[in-house]
Amino acid sequence: MALRVSALVLLLLLVSAVNWALCWTFSCPPVCRCTLDRVSCTSHTQSQTTSRISSLRLMHLPFKEVLSRTFKGLVNVSRIEISQSDSIRKIQSEAFLSIHSLVEISIQNINQLMVVENGAFTDLPKLRYLSICNTGLRHFPDLSTIFSMELYFFLEIGDNMQVKSIPANAFQGISKEYMYMNLVRNGFTEIKSHAFNGTKLDNLNLKGNRHLSEIHEDAFEGATGPNTLDVSSTALRALPTRGLREVSVLIAQSALALKTLPPLENLLNLQEADLTYPSHCCAFHTWRTNNRENAVFGRFRNLTKLCNMDNQPNVDPSAEDLSDLYNINFHYPDLDLCVSSSSFRCTPEPDAFNPCEDLLGYGFLRSVTWIITIFAVLGNLAVLIVLLVSHQKLTVSRFLMCNLAFADLCMGLYLLLIALVDYRSRREYYNHATDWQTGFGCGVAGFLTVFASELSVYTLTMITLERWHTITYAMQKNRRLRLRHLMTVMAIGWAFSLLVALLPVLGVSSYTKVSICLPMDIETPASQGYVVAVLVLNVAAFLIVCCCYLGIYLSVHNPNVATRHGDTRIAKRMAVLIFTDFLCMAPISFFAISAALRMPLITVSQSKILLILFYPINSLCNPFLYTIFTRAFRKDMYLLLSRCGCCQAQAEFYRVQGLSVVTLASKNKSSKKAHSNHFHAYHIKLRGCFFNKDAT
Repeated sequence: MALRVSALVLLLLLVSAVNWALCWTFSCPPVCRCTLDRVSCTSHTQSQTTSRISSLRLMHLPFKEVLSRTFKGLVNVSRIEISQSDSIRKIQSEAFLSIHSLVEISIQNINQLMVVENGAFTDLPKLRYLSICNTGLRHFPDLSTIFSMELYFFLEIGDNMQVKSIPANAFQGISKEYMYMNLVRNGFTEIKSHAFNGTKLDNLNLKGNRHLSEIHEDAFEGATGPNTLDVSSTALRALPTRGLREVSVLIAQSALALKTLPPLENLLNLQEADLTYPSHCCAFHTWRTNNRENAVFGRFRNLTKLCNMDNQPNVDPSAEDLSDLYNINFHYPDLDLCVSSSSFRCTPEPDAFNPCEDLLGYGFLRSVTWIITIFAVLGNLAVLIVLLVSHQKLTVSRFLMCNLAFADLCMGLYLLLIALVDYRSRREYYNHATDWQTGFGCGVAGFLTVFASELSVYTLTMITLERWHTITYAMQKNRRLRLRHLMTVMAIGWAFSLLVALLPVLGVSSYTKVSICLPMDIETPASQGYVVAVLVLNVAAFLIVCCCYLGIYLSVHNPNVATRHGDTRIAKRMAVLIFTDFLCMAPISFFAISAALRMPLITVSQSKILLILFYPINSLCNPFLYTIFTRAFRKDMYLLLSRCGCCQAQAEFYRVQGLSVVTLASKNKSSKKAHSNHFHAYHIKLRGCFFNKDAT
């Protein structure tokens, strides 16, 4: 018995404590009547008190629901706020009913509020502000029975992360006048067709809806406006092509997925645009310039038509035709005929790295690019096929030539990719710029060109060093380079080239800075150091090549053995090799290093000429200078073709010649003049470094 009494006392104390806590956090307004399960603020409860209030603030409501007719018929109350409640789950139908003096409703910071029933806001003719923020709503609230008569209505719905879409006719019935909609930081993923039907939109703010990826094409069907549209920080991939003709201000900052714009003729009234990508501003400027030119030409055509009427006596000029003549100011013809364009502002403006031009910039570069691309791809592909498919033994020189051909083939593929994108985006690159430069394609192109460039430079250096070493130590067999040695050296070169090409992908510099996808970003010290280091290493490689070729020439030039004609041929061959290297490296390195040190001497547009005409010269020339023009390559090619039934006569010629060389070598070996023959063979070998591929 005593135990039961104790339990009852504890229960009473607990109930008292709860009631005391509720009374501490929630205070019932004097015009309302409050019980344990509801609050009622109506004209009836208002008439039972002498208190007069214009603002009703209900914080920390302890009830699960705001019942129907809770606020029915209140008089002289212009503002109702319900906030900071952890209990409210639902607002029932007609909770706010016929409050003809109500101007503002604010429902905020009620995380457990999941349902606002249809018709919860009914017959509120003076309402001009409604805010529903930071709730747990699952669906967009019904606002169709408000019927506000105010001249301007402000609707704020924000931070409701469980609301996934805006349905059709969501705002119909709120007001027949202009509205400002602040629909920010919600969980919207889509806005459905006819969502804004029946509304007059002055300002529509969708900023911060990070999951909003689609606005239906007909979302604005049946609506007037909007005049201002803000889709900043959304996941929109495209704007609707219909319903935007009245937009005068478009804001799309940090809208990284919005890479294409609707047809610009659907944005006729646009005067101000704050966008994410500079290329979009290029689109607007180009389109408006073309429109202005068309308008000027139209004026001239009408004027010409009017002037030609002298030869047509039966035709009288109409008032419309004469207006073109009367509107011309003969004192200031330039001012009048250049149809004045209204002020237009667009940010971000195109910068030095992203000018308003096609990918390749200049028309003649397209033809040059395709020519270089075709020869580079076909030439290096032919070298790879012949060297790899032929039955000849894989020698040191063949191995190096395979590496060089592969590197130069990658450069050719880079140029092919650039040429194809330029062809696809010709005259409207601004519509493709963002998608290209920030997409997978530009990253692949940038990786290809940097990898190819570094591997090609590295391999050329190894080829030159191998030639120098072979000639310098020609009489010392124990000093010859073996294939396994070169494989290790080239593995290091591959690893280095891959690392250099990967760094911009990992954030050191960037391939997205310019349209041709080269790492021109030097904003950070690491990026600047990366660019300068790569350029300096390439210049150092060129100097090594020059020094080695000088040493080779001095070794080969022996007036007691070599004829002047032979020396001249060797010198010319070396000069061609060094000249092509110099032509490729010097202009690029000079202007690139100056730009990397923040002292640019040419623009990005001008640099494209260097990068297309000089940058790939080695990739174009290498297969011909080092392989295709050599006698050994022709032999391999004819032997390979003979296996397919072609060029049998030429192949037989090289077989017979090869047999003769072997026979001659056998005779020389048995000759008594061994020392003289060895000395003669030494010089033949030196010359073979330049006239035959196997000694390359």
